[in-house]
Amino acid sequence: MKPGTCRTALIAGLAALLTLTTACGTSGPSGAGGGKPTAWALTGGDEQVFRTSFAADGIDGQFFGNDAYKQKIRSAVGADQAPTLVYSWGNGGMLRSWVAAGKILDLTPDVQQDPALTGRFLPSVAKTGVVDGKTYAVPNNSMQPVFLFYNKDLFAQVGAQPPKTWDDLMALVPKFTAAGIAPFSLGGQSKWPQLMWEEYLVDRIGGPGVFDAIAANKPGAWSDPAVLEANRRIQQLVDAGGFVKGFNSISTDSNADLALLYTGKAAMYLMGSWAFPTIKEADPEFAASKLGYTAFPAVPGGKGDPANIAGNPANFWSISARATDAQKQAALKYLREGVMNDTYVDTLLAGGSVPPVSGIEAKLAKTPDPQYLSYVYGLARTAPNFQLSWDQAVSPGQADALLNNLDQLFLKQITPEQFSANMNATIGK
Repeated sequence: MKPGTCRTALIAGLAALLTLTTACGTSGPSGAGGGKPTAWALTGGDEQVFRTSFAADGIDGQFFGNDAYKQKIRSAVGADQAPTLVYSWGNGGMLRSWVAAGKILDLTPDVQQDPALTGRFLPSVAKTGVVDGKTYAVPNNSMQPVFLFYNKDLFAQVGAQPPKTWDDLMALVPKFTAAGIAPFSLGGQSKWPQLMWEEYLVDRIGGPGVFDAIAANKPGAWSDPAVLEANRRIQQLVDAGGFVKGFNSISTDSNADLALLYTGKAAMYLMGSWAFPTIKEADPEFAASKLGYTAFPAVPGGKGDPANIAGNPANFWSISARATDAQKQAALKYLREGVMNDTYVDTLLAGGSVPPVSGIEAKLAKTPDPQYLSYVYGLARTAPNFQLSWDQAVSPGQADALLNNLDQLFLKQITPEQFSANMNATIGK
């Protein structure tokens, strides 16, 4: 499952609109005729914390399935009928297009007046709300880095340690295959889990600047040597038998890939932190004593910092530039005082989520899963760069092409060079 993205199992299955409250007398989503501030958000994930805080702060909220929300919010923003609070994935293609069109309020003056508005967040997360040096969005829920989960029992069985480098990872493949164990589980049918391998390898080899050029639509950016090398390594891992047989027919939405880890059929699993609650529910004993987790391995000689992470830094609130002055002021008050206050943070932690707020180590220690949640928090706290999932950072058209071409790459239907040529053709579209 991938909360906060278009493939979230908690979200994608709830396409119907759920309404928290609508009897408020506004004449449109952003209350063009006056009224309380409005907000749209997603069902699933951290929805409950939104419901509670909206009720406490007088926000009229509506909740949508992921795909339904994306369609509705694009139309509403384009027609100047957006809600006061606009929900997004940070500085990806969608928010950038709204900023370029003048649809989103620049929060930079408010940050300068009150640095705590963004300063209370972990820097690696807060900067995802920045577009071209200005702040347009503030984190509103938990962070979800991607890392390697592993089965401790299977590692003990073959006498191995978790990989610290790419060479370590490749050396593990024959050890596990000789024991009849799949080195890695992978839900290839869902396509997006394959993207995590691409994101990390490109970063480890070339550093964040490689994707920055891609996101900026620089001509030929997909032909960067780091992209080509990353894709060669992916295909080498496929050739070595690194992934479970038939990975292209395994679905992530059904958790079939995750089950391979805790049932002892696969040794490792590259996935976001959102996988933990599902493991805990399916096999509490495994989650408590047999589940290990570690950072994605370093690539010797690579330019990327091994402490860099990828995934979902958080979801974000922006304020519609078309809201009334009264609504804007109410929304700003909510961002300052309602979002991530003590009650808000405690609610997220109680649900097994990790807020991107500085200085919550003591709170983490009191949770039911202090070791795991502290690990997730530590990854984000020390990360020099927290890369937003590429399929959220590029345009929707590019995202579709990316997942389709990556699927062909994993299946050895195209070469790394063909992948780059195909993706270069999407630049600017």
